[in-house]
Amino acid sequence: MTIPPIALTPPTGPADAPLLVLAASLGTSSVLWEAVVPSLVDSYRVTLLDLPGHGAAAPAREHFTIGGIADAVARTITALGASRAYYAGVSLGGAVGLELLLRHPDVVSAAAIIASGAKIGDPEGWTARAADVRAQSTSSLIIGSAQRWFAPGSIERNPVITGRLLHALQDTDDESYALCCEALAQYDVRRLLEEIEVPVLAVWGAHDEVTPEASLRLIAESVQNGHVIGLADASHLPPADDPDEMAAVLREFFDSQTEGQTNAAA
Repeated sequence: MTIPPIALTPPTGPADAPLLVLAASLGTSSVLWEAVVPSLVDSYRVTLLDLPGHGAAAPAREHFTIGGIADAVARTITALGASRAYYAGVSLGGAVGLELLLRHPDVVSAAAIIASGAKIGDPEGWTARAADVRAQSTSSLIIGSAQRWFAPGSIERNPVITGRLLHALQDTDDESYALCCEALAQYDVRRLLEEIEVPVLAVWGAHDEVTPEASLRLIAESVQNGHVIGLADASHLPPADDPDEMAAVLREFFDSQTEGQTNAAA
């Protein structure tokens, strides 16, 4: 299987803190998490993940699966010297997280799956979008993405981050984006969720029509140790819509996991 290129930023935070991988969504980049990171780096060693051909990641030129991206993430966690890590991913980044839990549960202590699903969209829609991007570039997606990604009023409240994210979409490598779409067309782990033992927090945005509440509840109710929470002021990109609440939710979840591990070891 092809292992696609990804990129992770150098970890920031205390050298002895747990590693926390924050994964971006399709068409965005590590910019998505910038407003969240300052609330996490005092307790976690944070690294930001760019998907193939997104942000700092090299372009992909061969077909891959979502599982292949998860394999790349697992290798990188090991390369960073961590035996295990926490993981949080948005949309496609969340799908990578579920595959990571299924394929490499030994390297993940807990995961937050945000605005995502065990299946996202339908194969025909992803195949059509891949063809459109190859013909017209990712620039053709900007208007539609702005409507899907952000909660009402978010662009006006957060013009800098929303503008940078739409610029990241325009800068995403067209072929890599198309290959990600084709990987999503094949992605469906709904029947495998019950195999996941690692603690999972599923987070939905109240305004998200791409992966609504039901999509995240399915994950939380199907895995062996699942929790679910909704963010009232968020849509499909909660770290951009409501970074403070997103950070608070992640801190509460991962802190509780760290405390649980400490108590178990005592």
